[in-house]
Amino acid sequence: MARLDSTTRTDLPNSAFAYVDSGGRRRLPIHDAAHVRNALARFSQVKFEDEPARERARKRLLNAARKHGIVPVGFITGQLQSERAFGELRGRQPVPLPSGFVTMLMTDVEGSTALVHRLGDGYRELINEVRAILSDTAVQMLGHVVESRADEFFAVFEPPRSALDTAVMIQHALQRRKWAEDLDVRVRIGIHSGYPTLNESNYIGMAVHTTARICQAAHGGQILASGNTREAARGSTPDGVRFKSLGSYRLRGLPEAVPLFQVAAKGLGSRFPLLRTALPG
Repeated sequence: MARLDSTTRTDLPNSAFAYVDSGGRRRLPIHDAAHVRNALARFSQVKFEDEPARERARKRLLNAARKHGIVPVGFITGQLQSERAFGELRGRQPVPLPSGFVTMLMTDVEGSTALVHRLGDGYRELINEVRAILSDTAVQMLGHVVESRADEFFAVFEPPRSALDTAVMIQHALQRRKWAEDLDVRVRIGIHSGYPTLNESNYIGMAVHTTARICQAAHGGQILASGNTREAARGSTPDGVRFKSLGSYRLRGLPEAVPLFQVAAKGLGSRFPLLRTALPG
């Protein structure tokens, strides 16, 4: 990590540090990408004065990670595990999932069976790393992780923009990752907005089934969104993100055709084969 001399450190604004304690000392510098990565690694070692100070530092650090395009793999997962353990000790209830109108995001690893066959026991390490990227990115974008099992992942977001940001960041992170044996690890992503029924710690209903079917229709590296999501995101679409209309499709088990759009952004693949398990409506 680049070192800061006393003069340079003094000239930096407080916003360049993750934590400023009550004595005015500025801890965990985050003014460039190297410092952000170091702060992420050392965050759990810092003793904060109270929980509000810790939370302020955590949010500032995550904002800095987002600014520098860093997906803090393992950091958020570790923080959540610590918070869950603390909550169990204190008898606190888990954070409730949002109800009403939400945007749902589901992913599936393309060719997971072939990956298991090739890697054997080594597949466990790969899928754990993929899950960390998925969950850390979703939580960083203020999403709620609903379920992560086998090679499938499910998260919900209150702002549609956050779901779209998450999908694009996930694809970029997976593209940058160097995998063992030069593997090409891709996930298909489906996004749909609607009113699922909240059932204890999960969701049920046609909106959930629609999201799953949209995900199944995509190819690895592709992001598909429903017409509902496109409409919900009007006026708040992330910069550089576009919706490419693919037409309306009949998806297995759904009574009506669903308008589907490919989410396009710089650095993402743009050409894919015909959609899987989908027929033009």
